[in-house]
Amino acid sequence: MACLAALWCCGVVHAASDSAVRILTEEYPPYNYTEQGKITGLSTEVVEAVLGELKMRGDFQSLPWARAYEIARSTPDVLIYSIGRTPERDKLFKWVGVIATTNYYLFGRPGKTYKVDSLEAAKQYRIATVNEDVGEQFLLARGFVKGQNLQPSVKYEQNYEKLKLGRVDLWIMDELTASYLARQAGDDPAKTLVRVYRIPELTNDESYMAFGTQTSDATVEKFRRALERVKQSGRYEQLQRQWQ
Repeated sequence: MACLAALWCCGVVHAASDSAVRILTEEYPPYNYTEQGKITGLSTEVVEAVLGELKMRGDFQSLPWARAYEIARSTPDVLIYSIGRTPERDKLFKWVGVIATTNYYLFGRPGKTYKVDSLEAAKQYRIATVNEDVGEQFLLARGFVKGQNLQPSVKYEQNYEKLKLGRVDLWIMDELTASYLARQAGDDPAKTLVRVYRIPELTNDESYMAFGTQTSDATVEKFRRALERVKQSGRYEQLQRQWQ
């Protein structure tokens, strides 16, 4: 019986070491998105490189952002990426490290006249956002209101279509993602998008991988060290160049 118990315990330990870490993200191309049933993108490849350093498997899931955000915030040992680090979020997560850099603008349509020399001036326009994403949270913290000057969606590509159709006036979005979505729709972003207002607070903003506060410091530190090894090896810079 003692031998059987020992074997059973060994089996449990082995199974635990083989279990995959749950990893949540959203459809946010080209950083993270689903292609032919597989989640890919710049940020995804950085996360995969970290898992490779740790010799761990990842159970990747793409969910609407608000849902992924809440699960990761409130559930132990759930990794989330690509997440912007803001004062509002800082104490809600344990931050592993930067995996990409983003540059945000308020985008508009060619041929339309805009008078936006400040965020305050932008409040007169209807702005497309995604529920609970960093752009929406940034604007909400500065006095914008959902249902008035903010028009939220659950998918980023929906906001590009809203802007094209004139259902909103502006779209808050990272430059690389905005251009990607325009090309995916068969458009030339230089002809369908205008940079109306650069958002200094989010320009050169950093996108992170993070755990909720219920995750142990030891786990977070393990991932942090693995990310540093990916950067020191040159793999991180190589991935950044590939997705430019």
